[in-house]
Amino acid sequence: MARRLAAHSLESYARDLVALARFAASLDRPLESLTRVELEAFVRDLMASGLSPRSTARAVACVRGFYRFLVMDRRLSTSPAEDVHAPRSWPSLPKCLSLDQVDGLITQPDRDTPRGVRDRAMIEVLYATGLRVSELVSLRPEDVHLAAGYATCAGKGQKQRIVPLGSQAVIWLQRYLGEARPVLLRGRSSSRLFVNAKRGGALTRVGFWKLLKGYGRRAGLPRDVSPHVLRHSFATHLLERGADLRAIQMMLGHADLSTTQIYTHVLEARLRSVYDRYHPRP
Repeated sequence: MARRLAAHSLESYARDLVALARFAASLDRPLESLTRVELEAFVRDLMASGLSPRSTARAVACVRGFYRFLVMDRRLSTSPAEDVHAPRSWPSLPKCLSLDQVDGLITQPDRDTPRGVRDRAMIEVLYATGLRVSELVSLRPEDVHLAAGYATCAGKGQKQRIVPLGSQAVIWLQRYLGEARPVLLRGRSSSRLFVNAKRGGALTRVGFWKLLKGYGRRAGLPRDVSPHVLRHSFATHLLERGADLRAIQMMLGHADLSTTQIYTHVLEARLRSVYDRYHPRP
């Protein structure tokens, strides 16, 4: 019996089936020969790509319906997808950039202009520390301790914490403070570390978000690049290189370790995706 589906649902199911076909092609296998284990690997690939739990559940329903049709059409005797389920326990995985994407983004500002030096310093600091954008724009000059290589910030609930600054962030902060900030201030004073080019006022969250989106477009990054994506990238890249989860929790300013543990799901999904794709006996 044919199902009557809305045009939007048909488009979504078509995308899901195209994704499944591409997955099968990556294994050099016809769709009809995929096993339950391989279909579960496909679902993990969807989650690892950042697809929301709701969209993943829709894709699983689409795959199950597709294989039921193959059984009804007598192309298969049984469906390998009947026991495949969406991982309901996983929250939506945060999106993050690759190292190459971060490098491409960081190099976009014009380093020969005061604005470009300021923007380069802000992006370097954001990626080096994992600060929230509100914490970044609220920094004061006295909050950065360049000789010692750390910054202090006030997080949620005005809780103070110390975050390390990488060497590149220190270098660009030194250049910003020595060369660009005085030019942007034009003889005025400001309590904020990062100031805008108009009257030397404080740079706002929205102002920086717009700057970052513009640099993201120039770097060819996904349209949803944001300060929070850089925060997620900071945490994920640290975890990938063996950083302790509690240390990441402290640097991010999370009150509860369970909030930080979302990044272990990102890492697990990536590792499992690589394993399923390349191991000869997944």
